[in-house]
Amino acid sequence: MEIENPAFNYDKYGQKYSGHRRTDPRIAEYVYDALGSAETVLNLGAGAGSYEPEDRYVVAVEPSNVMRSQRLKAQKVPAINGTADSLPFDDNSFDASMAMLTVHHWPDMNKGLKELRRVTREQVIIMTFDPDALDDFWNADYFPELIEVEKPRYPKIDFITNALGGKCAVQSIPVPFDCVDGFQEAFYGRPEAFLEKEVRLSQSAWGFLSEEVEDRLVKALSDDLKSGEWDRKYGEFRTKSSFTCALRLIIATP
Repeated sequence: MEIENPAFNYDKYGQKYSGHRRTDPRIAEYVYDALGSAETVLNLGAGAGSYEPEDRYVVAVEPSNVMRSQRLKAQKVPAINGTADSLPFDDNSFDASMAMLTVHHWPDMNKGLKELRRVTREQVIIMTFDPDALDDFWNADYFPELIEVEKPRYPKIDFITNALGGKCAVQSIPVPFDCVDGFQEAFYGRPEAFLEKEVRLSQSAWGFLSEEVEDRLVKALSDDLKSGEWDRKYGEFRTKSSFTCALRLIIATP
């Protein structure tokens, strides 16, 4: 499925985003470890402030008015209204920079990644999903149209590492069973969550499907949960303390 603009309209649909997309402390440990000794950090596509370290000097950039207002309610530092492809900072302005589950929203990902590299002295940290691993999760069975939307939105891992240059490490991040950051994989063992409209609204890919398609996919899952068919096929996921699938952390150093 071809999408002209990969950006999700957070000003229209993101009013309750921060209620479902929060910092999961176990995932955050990987981010904070990657930040190392950096004292100044740029958070690009900062949203409501998930995964921002509280013990560093953080500058946040976020284009959505709704998301910037949610930051203030969460007592995060105010965010600058800006976009990835034209950052208003001098070269090497920050010790480190981070972009958490946001790259797939950028119309010009290559330019945005190069801008991050330009303004960062040391490590650039990207959290994203590997599109080549999106089929390794049961939702590819129940939500094939959703996966068809997701795959072309997420850049290949090699695309990111090539754009950033330097030395890049790629970590596969395990998602805990009770993950509080409500992306799709967070509910690998709690499928009932997908029946909640507000949960789906916090997962941007649903916004690219028609209401008719969304209703059909959700009904199919609901029917199989009621009949026990989902548990017959995938019930083992309810017993997994964590699940490692497509979530990646890329750490690029010059």
